[in-house]
Amino acid sequence: MNRKLASLALAGASALALAGCAGGGGGGGGDGAEIRVWLVGTDTPQAARDHLVETFEEENPGSTLVIEEQTWDGLVDKLTTSLSSSDSPDIVEFGNTQAPAFTSVGALLDISDIYEDLGGDDLLPGFVEAGSFDGAFYAAPLYSGARVVFADPAFVSEPPATLDEYVAQGMELAAANPGMSGVYFAGQDWYNALPFIWEHGGEIAVPDGEEWDAQFSSPESLAGLTQVQQLMTTASTAPKDGDNAEPWTPYCEGAAIQFSAPNWALGLASECETDDPPAAPLVYALPGADGDVAQAFAGGSNIGISANSANPDLAKSALQIILSDEFQTIYGENGLIPAKQSLAATLGDSPEAQAFTAAAANAKLTPASPNWAEVEASRVLEDFFVQVAQGGDLPALAEAVDTKIEDILNG
Repeated sequence: MNRKLASLALAGASALALAGCAGGGGGGGGDGAEIRVWLVGTDTPQAARDHLVETFEEENPGSTLVIEEQTWDGLVDKLTTSLSSSDSPDIVEFGNTQAPAFTSVGALLDISDIYEDLGGDDLLPGFVEAGSFDGAFYAAPLYSGARVVFADPAFVSEPPATLDEYVAQGMELAAANPGMSGVYFAGQDWYNALPFIWEHGGEIAVPDGEEWDAQFSSPESLAGLTQVQQLMTTASTAPKDGDNAEPWTPYCEGAAIQFSAPNWALGLASECETDDPPAAPLVYALPGADGDVAQAFAGGSNIGISANSANPDLAKSALQIILSDEFQTIYGENGLIPAKQSLAATLGDSPEAQAFTAAAANAKLTPASPNWAEVEASRVLEDFFVQVAQGGDLPALAEAVDTKIEDILNG
């Protein structure tokens, strides 16, 4: 455990002890209580927010629920400070890759007792794993966003069958259409680089006893990185040091033939506000090395209750509403993959929805280390892939990034 999170655990334990002495550490609740819910960004639709507030206040007369929107930038640091304070929010959303940082240090309430009420084995299994620690359940899935490929049908009539074909097609499209990206692939975009590593049998890092062994320099990972570098240097006109925040923009502007993004980008790519927009995109799951669906990174969020919540029973009531079929259906109807597998049909039965479902079913997560959030916060992966995009020596770069990752994970 790193020093920052160790301090969080100590502060959280101290705050809980004080709450217990003051008589506030039991069930909590009572008339006039206010439940504060931190949601991050704008992904949760307004209809879902309204449903949560109205349902909670109807079911808990005299109590109120307030949603406080946070930003992804700097979220880990803000949560680290807030969850350890006596004025902690009651319910907090965080990225699925950030979950182990908080489940392992006592920052979240053990909600194993309501696991079945929240959905039980119907919940997305990878997100349940990310939200669990040492046999206890601390953070439920909130929603998932599977990464899929969006292609201009004027150039791509059908999906490639394998990952090798995808790479070759991207380079051929770029060569035949100067100034356009066959595959838009910005330098900092490590999320879309991971499937190439995984499909060749590589990993980011694996457990080695009580430590972690980073794997970017393994032969398998290097094979995947070679394909990433080919796409970045020969198939993409994206900035070598840029992020992949809005890849639909060059698509809408006619500068990119294909891009990969979470499934919720469909609306943005289908309703381009440009003078000469492309047709609605062909959407498909990234093909795997063997012709199946590739293991793509599963973005999305987990949600848990602060261990320092003054009203844990009311917070559990709110969390059950968030995981209810009614609330989760709103996610599905807005293009986000619900937390419950049984609600996949809410995405619809279109070819696009089928691609979303296929990608989500084969998704994979980052290493379940309590320190993984620190790897992301350090931006070591962004720096590494910028150098890959700039044509750097892959074995040397991979050795260097492995050392940096191990220093953080084993720190």
